[in-house]
Amino acid sequence: MKSQKGITLISLTVYVIVMLIVVGIIAVVSGAFFKSVKDANFYNDPLTEYTTFNSYFSDEVNHKDIQILECTENYVVFDNGVQYSFIKENRGIYRNKVKICWDIENCTFSESIENGKTVISVHFESGGMNRTTSYTLR
Repeated sequence: MKSQKGITLISLTVYVIVMLIVVGIIAVVSGAFFKSVKDANFYNDPLTEYTTFNSYFSDEVNHKDIQILECTENYVVFDNGVQYSFIKENRGIYRNKVKICWDIENCTFSESIENGKTVISVHFESGGMNRTTSYTLR
């Protein structure tokens, strides 16, 4: 007698049905995941963006003997080579060429001298939040 090896038509059908169910479940789960990731990218918290900017900028102005090379309404350049820029078209604030804040409506820089010290005022607008902060250079 010959040995009968292999799979039957019924077992092949069962395997195909199980595979279709597994692929269907994976498709539904991954589709829901990608939809939630896409929705999460649309909302930027204005307070988080302000805090991010404030932490970078505060660290910069607290360097000892830091000086301002140039300050205009849209950007400020320090003598250590760091530049903070607001690009209205991108709605972002950049530290050199790295975007550190997203979805910013307006950000202006101004320089003044108060009590013999250099002060940079930054007006920040995002998501209905308006903040003006003054930073005194050491």
